[in-house]
Amino acid sequence: MENPVLIFGAGSLGLTALDLFQRNSVVVYGLLDDNKELHGKEFGDVSVLGETDDDGFLKLIGHKCEAFIAISDARVRKRLVKMLNERRKVQPVNAIHDTAIVSSMATIGHGNLLAARVVINPYAEIGQHCIIQAGTVVESQAKLGDYVQIGTGSIINSGVTIEEGAFIGTGATIIAGIVIGKGARVGAGSVVVENVDAGATVFGNPAKKI
Repeated sequence: MENPVLIFGAGSLGLTALDLFQRNSVVVYGLLDDNKELHGKEFGDVSVLGETDDDGFLKLIGHKCEAFIAISDARVRKRLVKMLNERRKVQPVNAIHDTAIVSSMATIGHGNLLAARVVINPYAEIGQHCIIQAGTVVESQAKLGDYVQIGTGSIINSGVTIEEGAFIGTGATIIAGIVIGKGARVGAGSVVVENVDAGATVFGNPAKKI
């Protein structure tokens, strides 16, 4: 990546993205966050410059720098993506850790974060603006919709479909062929052996609706 990156979000996910870009020798221009208490704070040689709607910095995006949204709240991510699409006519870039393994036969959209030791196997499909935390395995022919978030160490087996906005907790296992509906939530450590309805929350081994 030739241009520097402006990261939206200076919380834990923003710092993960900062480390990830720096490990890939990508210059980070700065961080933006709506928490005024963070403004001016420095992480190494990178500062929190201002708020996420600061036009003085936004006008750089698309010309002199790229953008990445590192905010876990999917509603905020969607709002910021829409703003970048409409005002700057750009899509956020991907942030892929140097230890992640992504098959050349997999398909990945825009604005995704793939943390350390993530594995994306052949013919898996990753949508846009997903957060896939460290050590997650997405097996062959699994499909993730947009704005999906997957917790550390989860196993998404072959042929699984995870629809838009679903949340998979840390250490969950989704058995092959299962469908996780739009906006559904799977609790940490759960083993999902049957389809999960849109908007439902499941937990346990085997996972049950709660």
